[in-house]
Amino acid sequence: MEPLCGRERVSRQLKHRSVDRIAASEEFWNYTIRHWEEQGKLPPGTNAVEHFNLDLDKCWAFNLRIDPEMEDQLVAEDEETRTFLDGNGATLRRYKSHDSTPEHIHYSIADRNDWEEKAKPFLTPTPNRINFEAYRAARRACAESGRFFLWSGVNVFESIHPICGHENLLMGMGLDPEWILEMSELYADLTIHLMEMLFAAEGKPDGIWFYEDMGFKGRPFMSPEMYRELIMPAHRKTCDFAHSLGLPVIMHSCGFVEPLLPFMIEAGIDCLQAMEVKAGMDLLRIYRNFGEKIALMGGLDVRPVANNDLDGIRRELESKIPIVKQNNGFILHTDHSIPESTEYESYRYFLETGRELGKY
Repeated sequence: MEPLCGRERVSRQLKHRSVDRIAASEEFWNYTIRHWEEQGKLPPGTNAVEHFNLDLDKCWAFNLRIDPEMEDQLVAEDEETRTFLDGNGATLRRYKSHDSTPEHIHYSIADRNDWEEKAKPFLTPTPNRINFEAYRAARRACAESGRFFLWSGVNVFESIHPICGHENLLMGMGLDPEWILEMSELYADLTIHLMEMLFAAEGKPDGIWFYEDMGFKGRPFMSPEMYRELIMPAHRKTCDFAHSLGLPVIMHSCGFVEPLLPFMIEAGIDCLQAMEVKAGMDLLRIYRNFGEKIALMGGLDVRPVANNDLDGIRRELESKIPIVKQNNGFILHTDHSIPESTEYESYRYFLETGRELGKY
């Protein structure tokens, strides 16, 4: 087969159609890119997707905060951290020295009454929630380079917990499920209405990428029954909307989400991304059980890459890629973002070895 461009390659793989080689994608922590720039391995301001000639790129164009105009306000600082109040009324602590998930300090919304008063009236589909310029530029750049272009953003679970925190969200699932269902429905509708506005103004992407971290080590945050009752209807609605436009849906979900996967597939996802090894996800098992139903992206343990263990990288790739590439539905990606401990040469080795093993 003649070499394909990234747009063709990803589009075909999401449909399990033949390709020249598996597509490649990746995400990098900001400090990783900065580390490589400081070492002189990357020119300042480099776009890593372009530098490594990856096959797809994304644009996060929506601001779903309760107050989309509010900038983060610094409320405390010490030698190691800064603490901010954000546009959701959430107080979060971040480290200065490295990228990480922020530490959750306080949420102004803890129950249905807070939601009704402080959030619900303000979550409306207004143009100031959309970064039209960033979407336009990213879409144009992908078209010019032949990359598969994805609108990216959060789905409902990742929309709700930033306003009330995981604890209040998960307690609400058990104690006030109607509240959680109402929030899920509102965020699904808000996302769809904003997509309609953006795509009417700037054109459709090639696909949709939802971030939706629904698990931690060994378990999902919720039972499959709670997922099916409270989250899945919103997933189905957003996936149905994407499919009505002819757009495939890739869903990123960190943690152990395998018990939810049959229902996520029923809701309409076309590809599962991440499949975090250290959380208990097993790419080969998921491939055996679900690889004919959806495409898969990730599931390759990032720890040998982060440890700059070239032999470990090769073992990981050789043990999985020849198997999961068989039905043309596997896209090369680690099971997480590339951390700053990774040397440039180690990631380059991962990428080049994976592409070589992924040839057809």
